[in-house]
Amino acid sequence: MPVVAPRLAGAEGRSRHGDTLPRRAGLLLRRLVSSAARDTVAATETARAIQRPVGTGRQIAVTSIRGGAGKSTVAALLALTFAHYRTDPVLAVEADPALGTLPRRLGAREVRWSCADLARIVEPSMQITDVTGYLVPVAGGGWLLPGSQGSVGAQLDVETYRVLMTSLRRYFGTTVVDCETLPAEVARTALTTTHARVLVSPATVEGVAATRTVLDWIDGLHRALLPTTAVVLTHATPDTTLDAADAARYLESGGARVLTLPYDRHLAAGGAVRTGLLGQGAREASARIAATVMDRAAARATRPGRAPGTPPPGAAPDPGR
Repeated sequence: MPVVAPRLAGAEGRSRHGDTLPRRAGLLLRRLVSSAARDTVAATETARAIQRPVGTGRQIAVTSIRGGAGKSTVAALLALTFAHYRTDPVLAVEADPALGTLPRRLGAREVRWSCADLARIVEPSMQITDVTGYLVPVAGGGWLLPGSQGSVGAQLDVETYRVLMTSLRRYFGTTVVDCETLPAEVARTALTTTHARVLVSPATVEGVAATRTVLDWIDGLHRALLPTTAVVLTHATPDTTLDAADAARYLESGGARVLTLPYDRHLAAGGAVRTGLLGQGAREASARIAATVMDRAAARATRPGRAPGTPPPGAAPDPGR
């Protein structure tokens, strides 16, 4: 099934670069007249963190407390960044089947198989070449498993999600899961059973306050969860007035790490994310987010002795209540 209806295919227009032409010229001039040594060291350290070896597949959940926060955009950026830097296979899973946007953000033209389809047939004897036959190859690298075929009201139940995540872990070094917004049941399960979690929040006072509520709920489930959690504050406009330092201090108590994704014209336009069109700020932020998340995911499993797919005691409380 086509991701975008053929009648809309030409409506999007030409993709713009994330930075304006004057800004790109200014950045080029600054690189020419200043020393690049410090930037090179920082970029090398970031790349090394993203490429950190892992013994078993690491699974990362991305969610938010409300729609429109940029959750699927962050999930797509993570998947593309990991695929660019890492040599092991990278998978993006759309666990948001009710008209989720991850396939569009990753440039898929059509989808044929969904999470529920693969869960019914996956078995231990399958090789990775068998599995990828049911996935969508991503132009920027890696693979995509859509949540549905675009049907309204499509569902992904917790048992199907657990079967998938347990089965696919051995094939992919890194799996990024684009979850439904909280307090959906699969999103709650993903938060407590993956190796790291990313909460995406708009860079507003209201968004930060709601995210603090979710962090308190996560901390109440198990003390080891917040140190493997990252919060990404997304800027929907270039004129955001939120004090990022104050927001970080408010959200980082307990061990979570706060990062920002600045406004970017290319990302704000929607559609497929083309990394070559990202502005410098968004490109560097994407790498920092990926490095931080991989460092937290690789440092430890969610809880010693518990594999992804098994919720911890107390996972039933609803953060939205």
